[in-house]
Amino acid sequence: MSSRNPVNQITSPTLVLERDHIDTDQIIPARFLTTTKRGGLRDHAFADWRGQPPFTDPRATTCRILVTGDNFGCGSSREHAPWALLDYGIEAVISTSFADIFQNNAHKNGILTVQVDATTHAHLLRHPWATVTVDLPGQTVTSPAGAASFTIEPFARHCLMNGIDELDWLLGHEAAITQFEEARP
Repeated sequence: MSSRNPVNQITSPTLVLERDHIDTDQIIPARFLTTTKRGGLRDHAFADWRGQPPFTDPRATTCRILVTGDNFGCGSSREHAPWALLDYGIEAVISTSFADIFQNNAHKNGILTVQVDATTHAHLLRHPWATVTVDLPGQTVTSPAGAASFTIEPFARHCLMNGIDELDWLLGHEAAITQFEEARP
């Protein structure tokens, strides 16, 4: 079974990257794809932007919620992207849209992707470092401006809230699978 923490409620200042179409090569450049382990990627997350704001602000390393422009995680389907974000400390990403493959990889690795409406998104982009609460069971994002709802695919929600991935879920049904197989001629 997975050893990752369940995702229920995350409260944190927000790290804001007001850029659209941040691709997986910007999240973790290809030159750092030299490992098959999830750890040790913290220093490579957004490596080419580290000398620029907001990464030059000491608060950047304490944020667990990332707010980005549209179409976050586009580009190649590298699982290293969510690994690097997790190792950096990011537990949730808020945007108006996500690349499908990135979103699936994020959920499988324990990162919550939160797709919000344009008004909420614009407010969050204008207020970097604001403390925000993402509540997965209630499917809400609460900021100083108020609360907004979001939707998430039910199976991804279940897995995130229970700290499991698809394989963990399947293994949780091992007894029923064995019973079914043994009952077959």
